[in-house]
Amino acid sequence: MPYNGEEAHASSLFLSRIFSQYRLQLREPGHRRLLTAAAREAESTRGKMQQHSNTNEASETPVVRIRDLVFRRGDRTILDGVNIEIPKGRIVAFMGPSGVGKTTILRLISGRLRPDSGTIEINGQRISSMSDRELQRFRRNIGVLLQDGALFTDLTVFENIATPIREHTDLPEPLVRRVVKTKLNAVGLGGIEEKMPHELSGGMARRVAFARAVVLDPDIMLYDEPMTGLDPIAVSTIRTLMRETNDALGQTSLVVTHNVTQIRELADYCYILASARIAGEGTPDELAASTEPRVDQFMNGKVEGPIPFHYEPPGQSWGLLD
Repeated sequence: MPYNGEEAHASSLFLSRIFSQYRLQLREPGHRRLLTAAAREAESTRGKMQQHSNTNEASETPVVRIRDLVFRRGDRTILDGVNIEIPKGRIVAFMGPSGVGKTTILRLISGRLRPDSGTIEINGQRISSMSDRELQRFRRNIGVLLQDGALFTDLTVFENIATPIREHTDLPEPLVRRVVKTKLNAVGLGGIEEKMPHELSGGMARRVAFARAVVLDPDIMLYDEPMTGLDPIAVSTIRTLMRETNDALGQTSLVVTHNVTQIRELADYCYILASARIAGEGTPDELAASTEPRVDQFMNGKVEGPIPFHYEPPGQSWGLLD
């Protein structure tokens, strides 16, 4: 089934509004009364949601604010004095050679790693000061898509996507089924609910993983090489899903990638990491025109430059082993 962004997202937004408005309250007493009220409210505002998907603009208020971040692994400094601000609604890319700490930043933002010093704030909340219970609740509002998709191989497509809903909510089963089907329709895969992961192509599996990542309608999406290993058609499909979902739901998306061409067509803003620091930042076009030697070499794929071809021991230059 071809991807129909406008129709799929109109349907997805309608159901998602019912679901997402109260997703953090669904384990509280009286959640079914709230759900019924949400359904009535969603019906009355259905027309406004499509308008929102077309007119949503990024706010300049930072959703993610990182200050003087330092992270070490053993005697090696991975990140040293990193400062980042990401406004709401943007798609922001982290780029640079392998091993410079791009994925580490995503893990720090999600609270799965703790910094040695510095601060990370998400919507004004300092991650490092959260308890384990607070972190668990916080992560419900973060979606993650890895390069391998990480589907559960012994579960059907339906069960894969339904797992986060059942884990974090008490939605009745008929509504769980409706949410899953709506998300599958949104990624152009309606009707494959009973298939197993091994029956899917690489592109289909990645779209199923995408549907699972966004099934709780998270405010923040973390993507780690989401288009690696896909054919050009699948790459375009995933890129379209990322852009349209981000804009339609007002998400903020952080993307780790090596692919400069893909990110030029997707990202609003980029950070390039080098030598444990931010070597450059700006829009893709601004970075492509940069005269900073490391940024110029990476963005324009030059063989000659300060980024070494041969391995260099930790502590020297780029430090390619993470």
